[in-house]
Amino acid sequence: MVFATGAALLDAIVLAVVSKDAEGTYGYRITQDVREVIDISESTLYPVLRRLQKDECLSVYDRECSGRNRRYYQITPKGSAQLMLYKSEWRLYADKIDHILGEQRE
Repeated sequence: MVFATGAALLDAIVLAVVSKDAEGTYGYRITQDVREVIDISESTLYPVLRRLQKDECLSVYDRECSGRNRRYYQITPKGSAQLMLYKSEWRLYADKIDHILGEQRE
């Protein structure tokens, strides 16, 4: 993709991916789901997960899987509120870009 992905958009994508499952999801799965939308390395994603956890948008817990602990991330109420804000802002932004590029939304 020729467009850069800023921190806020990356946060929004990660929160949206994590919010899909009420029980949360683990890091590798998050990476795979995010990669369906943008090209991102694990070394870029894990600092985002830590920051969202520090900002209380994600909570973390470990669960055993095949004899190993797997770290799960779950969206918090604060994270859900932040995601709603991102969605609202994205709609406004996308509408403005579509207008400038001459695209019409129905």
